[in-house]
Amino acid sequence: MARILGIDPGSRVTGYGIIEALPGQQRYIASGCIRIQADYFPDRLQQIFAGIREIVERYQPEQMAIEQVFMHKNADSALKLGQARGAAICAVQLSGLPVFEYAARQVKQALVGKGNADKEQVQHMVKILLNLQGALQIDASDALGISLCHAHYQQTAERLQQGRIA
Repeated sequence: MARILGIDPGSRVTGYGIIEALPGQQRYIASGCIRIQADYFPDRLQQIFAGIREIVERYQPEQMAIEQVFMHKNADSALKLGQARGAAICAVQLSGLPVFEYAARQVKQALVGKGNADKEQVQHMVKILLNLQGALQIDASDALGISLCHAHYQQTAERLQQGRIA
């Protein structure tokens, strides 16, 4: 069993999702968003860092999975996203947690079965896989999706090591 913290980083909203990965199943623990109040960018990074530290202290995850930065059209946005990721990674590194990174396409492929799925499809599968009812914030569902993706990859790797998959 592993408690996994998934992070969907953002410079204005950082989503988090925590699951417990059990053999053959995953259990929802918590999810939400760190909503950044500051305008000054270094203050935003500090809020991300402090928010992730608080989550780690409260829920005691054993591993962290985070989405990799991708470059689309706006280089400035990608740089800010990279800095937000850095703040989150540094926050968990203080606790000695191993950090695993996944591309958005990997997460979508693991959850939906296609790498170009949209956010609503990912959110739908997260709710099904974790048996969640009601509204779920999109950033929190993305973070839970990253946690689920990591659990899937970890469980597959364990089965391969044990020789259960040819």
